[in-house]
Amino acid sequence: MQRTVIDRIDPVAEDVVSLVLRGADGPLARWEPGAHIDIALPNWLTRQYSLCGDPADRHSYRIAVRHDPLSRGGSGYVHLFLRRGRALDVSEPRNHFPLLPAPEYLFLAGGIGITAILPMLRAAVGAGSAATLVYAGRSLATMPFADELRRSYGDRVRLVATTDQGRPDLAVLAEGLDARALVYCCGPASMLAAAEAVFPAGRLHAERFRPVAKTFPPNTAFEVVCARSGQAVQVSPDESLLDALTHAGHPVPSGCREGVCGSCELAVLDGQPEHRDDIGAPAGRMYACVSRARSPRLVLNL
Repeated sequence: MQRTVIDRIDPVAEDVVSLVLRGADGPLARWEPGAHIDIALPNWLTRQYSLCGDPADRHSYRIAVRHDPLSRGGSGYVHLFLRRGRALDVSEPRNHFPLLPAPEYLFLAGGIGITAILPMLRAAVGAGSAATLVYAGRSLATMPFADELRRSYGDRVRLVATTDQGRPDLAVLAEGLDARALVYCCGPASMLAAAEAVFPAGRLHAERFRPVAKTFPPNTAFEVVCARSGQAVQVSPDESLLDALTHAGHPVPSGCREGVCGSCELAVLDGQPEHRDDIGAPAGRMYACVSRARSPRLVLNL
């Protein structure tokens, strides 16, 4: 973990604040557009937030947090209790939403999803690529960084207040794209579903706030062997691998517990995992919060 101090807290839209976190012990870990960090909040919760500042700034990170009225304790705490000068531990950045090279980009953002997209637009423009952002929200007042985007990128940015203008027509946008263009989308489930219906899977890259509803076979029990200690842990059908390891004295860092953040990634040395995450676990890895086992036994690098 990295120690930071809250340097600034600024309102950037209705119910949205921006936090600038200054490194307390020197330069912070490098990151690239699309990355996020885990923040260990003082109320014992860990939450994930996309980095929306400048990757070239090694001295601070910027995030933005919308106050969710159905908050499970994360966004509510940020808005009600965090103040300038408060120390916070944050993880090194992780990136499951990397920006790939392309001659042209279409960026689609909905609401707070702009936080992941904003550094991508900056990087694409800086690299000389053709880049357009379509940014939708209920109203301009609810859209963080709208003024910053207009000042910096002008006609490259189209702001859509859906209450007055309706949702953007993605099919029309698709017609004007170069065949080599890539599409990056971050926003609510309805926006992602619309994008998936229009853009080919090979050209669309999306990041989700919540996992997609999926159906899996009934849970079965399996055994996990912690290779470094030799301890065998039994995982019953009614508990997660993450919880079983914690109860056995092998706590694993975790955040979302929904298979979308990647903080509970584990290395699999033997056996066949059943992947239930929304990230797409790389070969030899699994996410302990949601994934289980297809084989009776897994050997993990623990």
